[in-house]
Amino acid sequence: MLFQPVRSQQHRLFHRSLQKTSLFLPRPPTHITALLTTRRTQTTMAATIESIQAEITQTSAKYNELRKQQGDATVLEEVRKKLGELKKSLATLNAASGLKDAGKKKERMLLKTAKGTRDYGPGEMFCREHVERIVKECFTTYGGGCLDTPVFERKEVLTGKYGEDAKLIFDLMDQGGEQLALRYDHTVPLARYLAMNGGINAQHKLWQVGKVYRRDNPVMSKGRMREFSQADFDISGVWDPMIPDAEIISLLCTVLTRLDVGEFTVKLNHRKILDGIFEVCGVPAENIRAISSAVDKLDKMAWADVKKEMVEEKGLSPEVADKIGEYVKHKGGPALLEQLKSDESLLGNKNAKSGIDDMSILFTYLEAFNVLDKISFDMSLARGLDYYTGIIYEAVVEASAPPGFKQANAFASSSSEPSTSTSTATPLSPPATPSTPAHKKKSKKHSAAPADGEEEEIDESQVGVGSIAAGGRYDNLVGMFTAAAAGEGKKSTGLPCIGVSIGLDRIFALVWPKWVEKGMRSKETMVFVMSAGDGLLKERVELVAQLREAGIKSDFLFKNKPKLPAQFAAGEKDEVPFAIILGGDELKAGLVTVKEQKWEVVEGEKRKIQSADQGTKVKREELIDWIKNTQTYKDWANGRLVAE
Repeated sequence: MLFQPVRSQQHRLFHRSLQKTSLFLPRPPTHITALLTTRRTQTTMAATIESIQAEITQTSAKYNELRKQQGDATVLEEVRKKLGELKKSLATLNAASGLKDAGKKKERMLLKTAKGTRDYGPGEMFCREHVERIVKECFTTYGGGCLDTPVFERKEVLTGKYGEDAKLIFDLMDQGGEQLALRYDHTVPLARYLAMNGGINAQHKLWQVGKVYRRDNPVMSKGRMREFSQADFDISGVWDPMIPDAEIISLLCTVLTRLDVGEFTVKLNHRKILDGIFEVCGVPAENIRAISSAVDKLDKMAWADVKKEMVEEKGLSPEVADKIGEYVKHKGGPALLEQLKSDESLLGNKNAKSGIDDMSILFTYLEAFNVLDKISFDMSLARGLDYYTGIIYEAVVEASAPPGFKQANAFASSSSEPSTSTSTATPLSPPATPSTPAHKKKSKKHSAAPADGEEEEIDESQVGVGSIAAGGRYDNLVGMFTAAAAGEGKKSTGLPCIGVSIGLDRIFALVWPKWVEKGMRSKETMVFVMSAGDGLLKERVELVAQLREAGIKSDFLFKNKPKLPAQFAAGEKDEVPFAIILGGDELKAGLVTVKEQKWEVVEGEKRKIQSADQGTKVKREELIDWIKNTQTYKDWANGRLVAE
């Protein structure tokens, strides 16, 4: 029995009085209680965030160390997944906390674009619009019609189409009950569009220009970004064999020639030939796509590294890998095709024979299109996307490969040279090849590890532009959608398609330095209207309006009474070729003064050519025709984008 203290009557009365009094004491206001609760929650959350950040730092260090030491792939993958989960947890906590502490000073906003994106200024956009204009002109010249699809799709539309690159799809959070993702390319949305619109045996030529998104590791200076623009041209429907294929390749050559990207090559291969080679060499059917993806890296990795990936990561035997190497080392033209036709083991494979027959027809048409000199039959070209079924191709330039890596894939004699053996003879051992250039930038700082699925920071000086255009035949993609829509057990026919995607940002990365070197303009303004003496604002506005109505791009200074030097400076800033000067006496006589201005590039710097010419007196009613008949204006009307 517990001891109970003896309390006096007065003591008990005092305590009762105190309890009654406490009932009338004011309680803390609700907002004070909520604030105290919020502060306790934020303190706990801040501690949790700090703990996770510390764990991320430790896991990052471990991940980077394993990568440097080329540790066990399984362990490395486990650490990478753990790192990704930690970062997701940190992001969730940051979002929940709102990054707002009641007593904490608000941090300054970091003004920058998101990773893998960038802004383009007026001069750059003028160049980009020039590139797009040429591409669209070529598309319409080849009989294409324009299409536009949403920038995001239902996620199930995109999944299962991109093989190992599926991890690069940008997922969006649940939006009103729909799982969405940003489009990865224009091809899959086009196939979805054709399937939705009853695209069975529908013959179309369709093109689309717009932005696509990939959660890739960006190399901004080389046009490899997370948000980038692609221009696609696709032909759908049942046609005679290889005619649409040749048409697409001809279109690609026309576009790249007009864009002046320099010397380019269209690498060409056939998916059925490649699959046949894998089958003949002994690759299990379930591993063909994975091995194909590895082979596709031969344009930027040495054969030794590709073979290592096939053997150690893909589980292929070294003997099978060596057999594959004897095939994929070859590149050439019609001569290589003839060499393949003499390979009895290859011709005995159904896939390979079908592909070789297609290539024979294609080379005939490419010769008729007069583009055969731009083609390289490259047996290492694989294209990693799952939906390709036939001819595949990509366009490359000298800057496509990493610096110093041009010969890394040339580990065998070209088929255009005399060959002492075919693939049925004793295999040749490839000579030693250069090691793959280091892509990782060394840093003395220990930065936080990348997010789940990302690579470490890349040294952009060691990375090439990559292919500037690519595509191929995809005969089953539309059928995949129609079959899925029809339901299990119901028959659905497909729609053969072939197309090409042109990387506008990579094209821009090649063209823009040439624009800067040539001193190209950033605007199309042709006339700047000025006044001498009195402001003559009303007269300037009236003339500008007349010129614009006549289709002449014109401008003026937004001042009532601007000084003439200030007006010339404004016009020269935009390198306007015609300065029209209004004066009181000239206006009374029905005249204006037109002064033509020109610029030149001297030692890399653009300068205005000084002239003693005081201008030409032109009758007001003849001014529009006078301007349009000048050589400078005609050059611009014909597409020349720099006044010389």
